Amino acid sequence: MRLLIDEDEESLAKNLKRLLELKGFAVDWLTTAEKARTRIMLYRNEYGAILLDLTLPGMSGTELTKSVRAEGVTTPIIILTGKSETQYKIELLNSGADDYVVKPFSSDELIARISSVVRRPVQEIPIVRTVGQLSIDSSARRVTASGTHLTLTLKEYSLLECFMRRPNEILTREDLSNQIWDFNSLTMSNVLDVHMKNLRKKISSAAGNAARFETVRGVGYRLVLSQDEYA
Repeated sequence: MRLLIDEDEESLAKNLKRLLELKGFAVDWLTTAEKARTRIMLYRNEYGAILLDLTLPGMSGTELTKSVRAEGVTTPIIILTGKSETQYKIELLNSGADDYVVKPFSSDELIARISSVVRRPVQEIPIVRTVGQLSIDSSARRVTASGTHLTLTLKEYSLLECFMRRPNEILTREDLSNQIWDFNSLTMSNVLDVHMKNLRKKISSAAGNAARFETVRGVGYRLVLSQDEYA
């Protein structure tokens, strides 16, 4: 899943980015509200959640939230704030934010907040998703294929999560890269191929013909499920 962080405090932003990437997220970091608004409007469907600092240069996180909500953006938004007073919390939620985290906060609290908002409608993501013989538990990052537990790397897990949301559909290289790597990554196509090769081998060894990855030459990949399993 890809996240957008808009935070002008460099040390905090870098630590957040590092933390979230270690948890398997692809993270883009911006420092101004203007840049964030432009990115959100252009790539609103690319992000699972948006983290906004309350006091951004040029426009507050509250004002930015109201602005993008007025344009129909439904992506979950979490405000990072140093203000704990009730009146500010009410104002944040009334602006259209889905949640807020008061600084300083623990990494566990932030991850819990992100997990909570991305499971809410309209963009509901179940904790456990089962498709055919494949099952993925987002809370524990546990994957099973035909009852066998699979040990996946963070990138392999993130790739599989993309395919589990759209089984039997072709996902382009661009789709996959946008979900797994941030905008600043100079990811070569062979890096994606290597991860897909390893993921394919692990799924095939456990699920056999019940689930397999198909390469669509020049386009991308597809997770193919047998009709019996997918019915």
